[in-house]
Amino acid sequence: MTATPTAICTIRVELSANPYPIVIGEGSLARLGGQIRAQGFKAGTKVLVVTNPVVQEHYGAAVLASLVAAGLEASTLVIEAGEDQKNPATVALIHDAALARQLERGSLIVALGGGVVGDMAGFAAATWLRGVAVVQVPTTLLAMVDAAIGGKTGVNHPGGKNLIGAFHQPRLVLIDPTVLTTLPEREFRAGMAEVIKYGVIGDPELFAELELAAQRDPQAGLASLNAVGPDLLERLLERSAAAKATVVAADEHEAGLRAILNYGHTLGHVVETLSGYGTWLHGEAVAIGMVAAGELSLALGLWSEQDQARQKRLIQAAGLPIRFPPLDREALVQCLQGDKKVKEGKIRFVLPSAIGVVAIHDDVRLESIFAITAIQPD
Repeated sequence: MTATPTAICTIRVELSANPYPIVIGEGSLARLGGQIRAQGFKAGTKVLVVTNPVVQEHYGAAVLASLVAAGLEASTLVIEAGEDQKNPATVALIHDAALARQLERGSLIVALGGGVVGDMAGFAAATWLRGVAVVQVPTTLLAMVDAAIGGKTGVNHPGGKNLIGAFHQPRLVLIDPTVLTTLPEREFRAGMAEVIKYGVIGDPELFAELELAAQRDPQAGLASLNAVGPDLLERLLERSAAAKATVVAADEHEAGLRAILNYGHTLGHVVETLSGYGTWLHGEAVAIGMVAAGELSLALGLWSEQDQARQKRLIQAAGLPIRFPPLDREALVQCLQGDKKVKEGKIRFVLPSAIGVVAIHDDVRLESIFAITAIQPD
């Protein structure tokens, strides 16, 4: 890490119990130990950093040095990452490390990585000693704007994505944009899907700003960190984090409003599960799911062809896929019916009526889903 620390932006997740900060700032990774101590952790607190081999190579030593310099008793566990590794067996490895390091109820697990590491480390923290603290330090764009915020943790089951999990809010989310310089472009594009999602579900100004940025250089679009640029990156990180913080504070356990964050995810999870975990990145599958949800809205007369065209153009400008892959109908239905968002036997979809406006529907017919998923968009 050679970045010079700059101004820090702090966004609060104002939960009624145990609110916590999202800290965003270039070079902030070097301040991790101090930020953790600022949350009330004492010198000598045992900390287990969970990360993956690639992130460990780039940032593991800097994180460990920051923790030790702050007086924390820190060690690292490196696990294999990837959606296919997000299972109970990998969580058991974290539990084994927690036992070996003698983590106590006052100890802390730090998730250093993307959404997969964050989900698994968060779930391990939720279930070790009936719950120890977790700090999320996301290193992918997708995790920064979505996965690391809100306390959803879990692992996959062969029957569906994230079917095994728990709500376990972090004590701190620390976001250092400089780590994105080592993120593969495909992973960056996957994160842009979640940013676009925030525009569709409630931030039309962000959506319009992304459109303008994409139009300035149609060839580059929004498909890389360089194409987005530092100024827009700062704004989209802050606006996306603030949007999720607001929704989570209003509906911590997804009893109502928070379900809108699942826009594009219902059919996106089908794509991930039935294609085999790892075939599509999560953000890529969400992009496909958003286009499919837009097609459902068109078929139901909920929104205009113009808005659907805008959504598709922006998704494509981010270098993301829009075509639904060929899948078996029976398997598709079984996967949908096993989705964790099913309520009273009804499959729930988040569908848009305008850029910035969505609603939850549980009256979508299977025939409509079959028709939409067979569409091959231009």
